Amino acid sequence: MLKLYFAPKSRALRAAWLLEEMGLEYELQSFALGDPAMRAAEYRAIHPMGRVPALEDGDVTILESGAILEYLLTRHGDGRFRPATNSKDYPVYLQWLHYAEGMIMPPVNSYMVETFFLPPERQSEVHAKRAKKLLGQMLVAVDAALEGKCYRAGEFSAADIMTGSAAMSAKTIGVDMAALPNLSAYIDRLAARPAYERAVAL
Repeated sequence: MLKLYFAPKSRALRAAWLLEEMGLEYELQSFALGDPAMRAAEYRAIHPMGRVPALEDGDVTILESGAILEYLLTRHGDGRFRPATNSKDYPVYLQWLHYAEGMIMPPVNSYMVETFFLPPERQSEVHAKRAKKLLGQMLVAVDAALEGKCYRAGEFSAADIMTGSAAMSAKTIGVDMAALPNLSAYIDRLAARPAYERAVAL
C-alpha cells in the first residue's frame, strides 16, 4: 500500500492530487504545518529534513514532489498523465514539469520569507517587491504558452499539476492575474477537477 506523508497547503498537495487522478489506493499520514512530530526522530528517519511530502511504496521511500510524481507515473501510471516519450508533446511536458520549481516557486518562496516567515524587524519590503515582480515575469511566460491551449502538453498531465499548483500559489500570495487571462482560465480549469477538489479537502 502506498503511504503519503502530507500537510495541507504544502507541495504534498501535488502528490495527493496525482494519486487522486490515478485512482490509486493510499494511506495518508497528515500533519499540520509546523507540527513538532515532523521534527521527531521517527519522522526524520523517513524524511531527514522533517518536511513533506514523502511517499512510501513497499521498501521504497521517495521525497520531493516532482520526483514523487515521476515515480508514480513510471511505476503505477500505465502510460497515463504524461505523453509518450516519442510524442512531440513530451519535450514540452518535461519543460513545464520542471518549470514550477525552477522558475515559479523560488520567487514565491522569497516573497513568503520576506512577508510571513521572518519577524517584522528583519523583513525587507524591497526584497519582497523584487520577488513579486520576478514572479510576475515568470507567469507571463506561462500565460503566453497557454494561448489557444487547455493544458501544458496536449491532454492533462503531471506537468499541469506541477505548473498549475505553482501558479495557484502565486495567486494565493496576491499576484494580479488581470493581465494573464490564459493563466487565470487555466487555474480555474484545474481547480474544478474533481481529483483536485478531493486532494484539497484532505
